[in-house]
Amino acid sequence: MSNKLLVICGPTATGKTSLGIALARTLNGEIISADSRQVYKRMDIGTGKEWAKDVKIWGYDLVSPKSEYSVARFLIFAHKTISDIQKRGKLPILVGGTGLYIKAVIDGIATVAVPRNDGLRDKLKEKSAGELYESLSNLDSVKAGSLNSSDKKNPRRLIRAIEIVQWKLSHGRKARLDSKVPAPDSILFIGLTATKDFLDRRISERVKDRIKKGIKAEIKTLLKSGVNWDDQSMMSLGYRQWRDYFEGIMDESEVIREWEREEKKYARRQIVWWKNDKRIKWFDISSLEFPKNVEKLAEKW
Repeated sequence: MSNKLLVICGPTATGKTSLGIALARTLNGEIISADSRQVYKRMDIGTGKEWAKDVKIWGYDLVSPKSEYSVARFLIFAHKTISDIQKRGKLPILVGGTGLYIKAVIDGIATVAVPRNDGLRDKLKEKSAGELYESLSNLDSVKAGSLNSSDKKNPRRLIRAIEIVQWKLSHGRKARLDSKVPAPDSILFIGLTATKDFLDRRISERVKDRIKKGIKAEIKTLLKSGVNWDDQSMMSLGYRQWRDYFEGIMDESEVIREWEREEKKYARRQIVWWKNDKRIKWFDISSLEFPKNVEKLAEKW
């Protein structure tokens, strides 16, 4: 198999993992999940984990829901796993919607090696998102201005941005980790997409399916086991929307509407993330022929 790497990306609810499993069967492959939520144990329904008895999927259940997880940790894990799969003569298939994880593996990320600053984090942890954004703006207005609306409201990401800027200021240079996969002979980049209406319907159906499968019971079990709403895992999409429900502030129908809205917004952000990457071969999932067409392309490659 040499050191080929197959990548499947695209917005949420496009069936990336199902396609990955099908291709793994055809091409003698194993999957690496590039999903920042699926790393958490006991968080299965809300993160949409899929299993297959005959296909190995790496990247599920790596850490406790009480733990923090970062792109730097994923990078170490992904490098080791990809190398191991290749050494065994199989094809690694990197599958997921977390664009930052895929970018880190394929292209490297300059700031991934900047270490945690626990003292700084301790000082900043009580500040609101607005206060953190103001601090970041004062340190680096260009970086602050480049954040999307979601990141501007996310205290954890704002703290990390401040941490990186302060580290650069104190060291006077850019941090870089040699984070590329060692020169793959060939990367095949497959992207899954659909029209807005088609994707919105898929997202609504998937939210309903996760409610039917027992997302409320899953969250209740997590909370009983000592996981709390301020843990990184519970701030993720599909979990944080339920906080007001469990605290008696919002009813279930409101939660569902909010969850669907946020999933659809997330899909738009994912589309924008990959939009200008010319390496990606895009396939419309609304076409009945798309799985066969992907398979033909992959086999030829």
